[in-house]
Amino acid sequence: MIDEQTEKPRSSFWKELPILLGVAILVAVLVRAFVLQTFFIPSPSMENTLKIDDRVLVNKLVYDFRSPHRGEVIVFKAPTEWSGNPEGEDFIKRVIGVGGDHVVCCDHSGAQERLIINGKPIDEPFIYPGNKPADQDFDITVPDGRLWVMGDHREASGDSLEHWQQSGEDINEATIPEDQVVGRAFTIFWPVGRATWLTVPKQFDGIPNP
Repeated sequence: MIDEQTEKPRSSFWKELPILLGVAILVAVLVRAFVLQTFFIPSPSMENTLKIDDRVLVNKLVYDFRSPHRGEVIVFKAPTEWSGNPEGEDFIKRVIGVGGDHVVCCDHSGAQERLIINGKPIDEPFIYPGNKPADQDFDITVPDGRLWVMGDHREASGDSLEHWQQSGEDINEATIPEDQVVGRAFTIFWPVGRATWLTVPKQFDGIPNP
């Protein structure tokens, strides 16, 4: 027999439901604002790593504890000069050089041209088939606290190299500040058939510090 004094009224569930829904919505908003966020890919600039309409999950917390690393795929608030949108626009690119890095194009010593980072040529098998590492030679040093970023589809990417060219080789306009990075894209989750982790390519291992 149930003690009538301790039995919870059936109506209490309906009274608590709005509170539970409110808490759930608040948690979802906080997670989206500070921890994880989904983004869709609107352009071919990162093909074939990321294709148009792919959905990626972005870790927004990781760079509160460290700086971006070479080879990571990041989402960032593009400068107005990049997007043409004064209200801001999110871009997604791969980090090629971090603060202090010396990045040169290209290694002409062999049959395959390669970017050189701090004196080490790197292979980039993730580049879109048929693309060169860059469409012109360049020799830059990334300022401290900034990032040199490029799309994997080099011929279809509005990235650091394009803005290096358009700005008359202004390194500050060609790079993005670390504090404008939204987070690291770490997985494709949709469509299901393309689901995969976005790991750092092994070719970035062993690059010496500047």
